[in-house]
Amino acid sequence: MVELRNVGKTFGSTVAVESVSFSARPGGVFGLIGPNGAGKSTTIRMIMNILVPDTGEVRFDGRKISENDKARIGYLPEERGLYKKVTVNEMLMYLARLKSADPTVAQKNIDAWLEKFDLLAWKNKKIEELSKGMSQKVQFIAAVAHDPDILFFDEPFSGLDPVSSDLLKNTIIEIGRLGKTILISTHIMDHAERICSEIFLINKGKEVVSGPIHEVKSRYGRRSVTIEFDGDGSFMESIPEVRGLNAFPRYTELELADGATGDDVLRRIVGRVSVKRFELTAPSLHRIFVDLVGAKPGQITEIRESTANANDEVPSDE
Repeated sequence: MVELRNVGKTFGSTVAVESVSFSARPGGVFGLIGPNGAGKSTTIRMIMNILVPDTGEVRFDGRKISENDKARIGYLPEERGLYKKVTVNEMLMYLARLKSADPTVAQKNIDAWLEKFDLLAWKNKKIEELSKGMSQKVQFIAAVAHDPDILFFDEPFSGLDPVSSDLLKNTIIEIGRLGKTILISTHIMDHAERICSEIFLINKGKEVVSGPIHEVKSRYGRRSVTIEFDGDGSFMESIPEVRGLNAFPRYTELELADGATGDDVLRRIVGRVSVKRFELTAPSLHRIFVDLVGAKPGQITEIRESTANANDEVPSDE
């Protein structure tokens, strides 16, 4: 278990993180979420002992982190960095050996991960020959190849196309089910909602809300309707029974006004669009974030599901 107790960090006159406390337990995925610049990466760097907290303490399994713990940790940093002139296998073996991994076991693990991510054919290619998405996958493999007990993934989905992103989400969930302690940071609420069992929402260095996702929705959420449809749905913003609207790539979420029902909204839209799915749902994490932070949905474009570059898997000259 990873535990933070009143951890804080200040850079000059800027308070980056203020009195943050939470526990990430084995067997699930803990999400450190919030907008860009909220203090997520600073928090992870303090957990990793890259930065020393000004206040509070970080504990692993009830004690302070030691040098022996570092081999138990896998870390995917926000700033990616691989040596471009070496091969994929050389890079991964080098990083695994830094974690004191047995060479034979490490090679077996590396081959298995390369096959899982469809990179086995690139094993002896130089890093500079890979696309950005491929490099991202290699960096992820570097974090897990030595079979660590504790994993930190800082913005792990950055640079991945939708297919690769889904594969990585499923992989992280699978690792968590093996009893590992996993902490991810992300500013994309859809990602956190899909894979995290528990969240800590941070904004401007301070806690906004934390706890299991279902409890957060129960405490802070408003009733919503999720609708998939064909046609022009722009009129939905002006429906009297709708308090707010979030449009996503494959569906739209309507937040009901006080006293309104799903039937009220359905009567307003029937005949104006072709409804494919209509259901009363718990509010999305995106909606809760917008409500609690106090921003308008249109102002927080970075927390919506982004569409990756379709050519991301094509090797580049970078």
